[in-house]
Amino acid sequence: MSKFRKKKKGMPAVNTAALPDIVFMLLFFFMVTTTMRETDLRIENPRLPSATEIKKLEHKSLVCTIYVGKAKDANKGSGYNKIQLNDKIASADQVPAFIINARTKVSEAEIPFMTTSIKADKESSVGTITDIRLKLRDVNALKVSYSTQKGSN
Repeated sequence: MSKFRKKKKGMPAVNTAALPDIVFMLLFFFMVTTTMRETDLRIENPRLPSATEIKKLEHKSLVCTIYVGKAKDANKGSGYNKIQLNDKIASADQVPAFIINARTKVSEAEIPFMTTSIKADKESSVGTITDIRLKLRDVNALKVSYSTQKGSN
């Protein structure tokens, strides 16, 4: 009889050497494709007024958003009449420069389709919103949208 016997071999184990590469590739993919919030709110989250007839905005890349509400910082003063353009508190006189700057970032053919969205708190003054509309009229930004939440009939 022989001393050496043949060993029975079963199924080989699954090779997991490439698993960390796949995990890091997926992680990198999601990090690259995820978009972060572009503006940091300096005003409190606006409590939007309710409306029954609402329509979603199309082409969100062509929308300039102006926030109106109460400032988060106590040293900015109280009241609901603060205007936020991009990441800073501004006045109504700075709205035309904001719109002109936004127009430089899009092509000439898309400028007529640009919309200005006003997200105003329901406690905001109508006078502040009127001042913004007058400044928008000065730079011929006539497509204005007011952000609301869906209300009941």
